[in-house]
Amino acid sequence: MPATATPTVLTVRALLLDMDGTLVNSDAVVERIWRRWAERHGLDGDEVMKVVHGRQGHASMAVLLPERPVERNLTDNARMLAEETADMDGVAEVPGAGAFLASLHGVPHALVTSADVALSTARMAAAGLPLPDVRVTAESVGASKPDPEGFLMGAAELGVDPADCVVFEDSGAGIAAGRAAGMRVVGVGARAASHGPDVVVPDLTGVRVEPAGDGTIRLRLA
Repeated sequence: MPATATPTVLTVRALLLDMDGTLVNSDAVVERIWRRWAERHGLDGDEVMKVVHGRQGHASMAVLLPERPVERNLTDNARMLAEETADMDGVAEVPGAGAFLASLHGVPHALVTSADVALSTARMAAAGLPLPDVRVTAESVGASKPDPEGFLMGAAELGVDPADCVVFEDSGAGIAAGRAAGMRVVGVGARAASHGPDVVVPDLTGVRVEPAGDGTIRLRLA
């Protein structure tokens, strides 16, 4: 299904939701943290920003500094996570996220994020959003997006076949992870459009969730 602005209906059984860029606009913090990191390592900030969205920090570092030992990336990642968790300046909900999450009451859904527990909890709170009961965070998985592990884990925890799940994502890494998991992908925002999701929505204001009564959910996307 090509990316389109025309209202589209998907029939699914569960929703798997990325956080940053999908539910929470944290771009200002991400830019500040990663551009400082790029400057410290003599890298071009614009090129760094093309890599980091959607991935865990250490996975981004492995792409950007491929010769650097994993242990150094993990140490650097821990420090940067602490910096991000302490910096909520500019963090806000993506338009429509609050109403969208409220509409998921009783609908199988999970948060699948590359952030850790502390960062995801802090950012959702800063944006005024409730945390879903089922959460897959950085601590839960052995591989970062674009590996599909997180989305497959979310589907398993919900007890839903991957083919019956839809992923909401904004980044290239996240969209690739959803596709690799065998799921349909709704891209949220302009960043998503160039990475080939099944459908693109500008934000979450035009998403309608309609439980069908037979265990399926109709998603109306505009």
